[in-house]
Amino acid sequence: MELRHIRYFLAVAEELNFTKAAEKLCIAQPPLSRQIKDLEDELGTQLFIRKPHSLSLTEEGVRFRQYAVHIMELVNKSIDDVKEMETGLGGRLYIASVEGAAPRLLAKWIAAFQKENPNVQYDLWSGTTDEIISRMEKGLCELAVIMTPFSEEKVNAVEVLSEPWAAIMSKDDPLAKKKGSTVTPEELVERELIIPSRESRRNEIRTWISGLEKPLNVRCRIAHIMNAVELARNGVGITIFPASFGIISSEEGVVVKAIKHRDAVARYFIIWSKERPLSKTAEAFLESVR
Repeated sequence: MELRHIRYFLAVAEELNFTKAAEKLCIAQPPLSRQIKDLEDELGTQLFIRKPHSLSLTEEGVRFRQYAVHIMELVNKSIDDVKEMETGLGGRLYIASVEGAAPRLLAKWIAAFQKENPNVQYDLWSGTTDEIISRMEKGLCELAVIMTPFSEEKVNAVEVLSEPWAAIMSKDDPLAKKKGSTVTPEELVERELIIPSRESRRNEIRTWISGLEKPLNVRCRIAHIMNAVELARNGVGITIFPASFGIISSEEGVVVKAIKHRDAVARYFIIWSKERPLSKTAEAFLESVR
């Protein structure tokens, strides 16, 4: 298997049309079809379901695409790193982050770093803390901003921000109309809740509520802040999410109230691998953040 096989496969998987993929790759269709067939023969399985007027991925094709994407990301990253060793600060910096306040932090850091290092490009990826840790272990990002809890066994970590967890609710919700800018965890016990998708979050939220005997009434799990706001705005439930003040506001048709509990604090860390050395650009970026 060669890199061209992976590039060709990804092009076909994206277009789901051999003719369009061939045009995108600037090659003729028959050679492209042969290359894909050679790849399938080598893997010993069919990657595409071919019908007269349609093309789709098999289950094996879907799985192989996941690996193919990672392989090409590593290839591009290795090229950037090697070029950087010769030319100094430049190339591409691969950074992952959770949502909440992390995108705002990254934007400020990148804006400041860019003034001194205009040749650096950035590849940003967003996901949950668990997904990001896995991504870093695979070498797909050098730096990341994540939230607790996480294990420091394989990563170095520096805390960069903390903010309260908040209850985000429709402006028409009875709890929104109560006076005050905070709510207690006990006020949320009987409510339908929308919580972050990490399993550890459910357990964390339970620890805020003393004497809770029955399970939390979780209506929905979410990973992205826009989903959190839209679901709350439409009255699906009360969303528990980091306050992210300056991003979420009561002017958006929702009311945001901090959760009043000493442990209801979201803590953000910038992390990097203990097992892989940072590139010069990543080291400089980290120093800029510090």
